[in-house]
Amino acid sequence: MFQSPLEQFSVYKIIPLGLGVVDLSFTNSSLLVVLCSFLGLSLCSLICSNSKLIPGAWQSFVEGLYTFIYLNVVVENIKKDGPKHFPFLFSIFAFVLACNLIGMIPYSFTVTSHIVITFGLAVVAFVGVNVIGIRIHGFRMLSLFLPSGAPLSLAPLLIVIELVSYSFRVISLALRLFANMMSGHCLLKILAGFA
Repeated sequence: MFQSPLEQFSVYKIIPLGLGVVDLSFTNSSLLVVLCSFLGLSLCSLICSNSKLIPGAWQSFVEGLYTFIYLNVVVENIKKDGPKHFPFLFSIFAFVLACNLIGMIPYSFTVTSHIVITFGLAVVAFVGVNVIGIRIHGFRMLSLFLPSGAPLSLAPLLIVIELVSYSFRVISLALRLFANMMSGHCLLKILAGFA
């Protein structure tokens, strides 16, 4: 049994590896990342390969996720070129969902309760969005940093403010998922200890 609510977030080395001063050990966090990725990919592949006209429970679940991401995220928010980016969005959503659901199993490990994982996901999403934005809009994307109708005398100040605001989205995304998972699992552990 855990003695402290924070012990459930400890990272343990399973296979210790080192390359000089660099620690490349395979940890319980690494194991759960691989497990969540494999589970999400194999579950979707298995269900989609055995799909039927009248879906069963698991096929309905995967189709519901697909429809939710496609209609609520891609069609409503991205509009015109949304379907091209659907696999990227669905992959991130399925990975985070698998990590959070596996983390709900008692005595399991919540991968998304570590800032390194959530920061990595946020950086991947941020870089992906910027690459896609530059590919579609070119250097016109820089107009995000100077609102239309703003006086040119305020341009240096506005560009700096908008650039900082735009860059801090990575930190905001990472901290929100990390803090929600950490606090939620601590609360569940404390309530389970009281029970």
